[in-house]
Amino acid sequence: VQLAESGGGLVQAGGSLRLSCAASGGDLIYVHMGWFRQAPGGVREGIACINDEDGRIAYAESVQGRFTISKDNGAKRVYLQMDNLQPEDPGVYYCAADGAWGPLVDLVLGVGNTNYRFDGWGQGTQVTVSS
Repeated sequence: VQLAESGGGLVQAGGSLRLSCAASGGDLIYVHMGWFRQAPGGVREGIACINDEDGRIAYAESVQGRFTISKDNGAKRVYLQMDNLQPEDPGVYYCAADGAWGPLVDLVLGVGNTNYRFDGWGQGTQVTVSS
């Protein structure tokens, strides 16, 4: 699965950004999608995911209530609306896609295998928050 992210940029603390990720290719029955981020010198963190079959959504505690994930089924596109961005939110944001829901949601909830290789992984988009 090929993924292409867009929508990153520079925003002041308290501001908003909307990320978009378009999926193409692959032959998966379901394409569950999620967002990860990695701060400079930090580890990869799963922050949100959405189930392609039934629409279930999960968020990491760090973004719960501030970020919203959604999808456009017809366009195979997933979005991440990020509101009230804070100084701890900057980093490279990556889109991920997989035919299996379990590994994806486990990583977002902080209990997954950090070495898991997804069926699709985007090139990343930079998010910078100024204070």
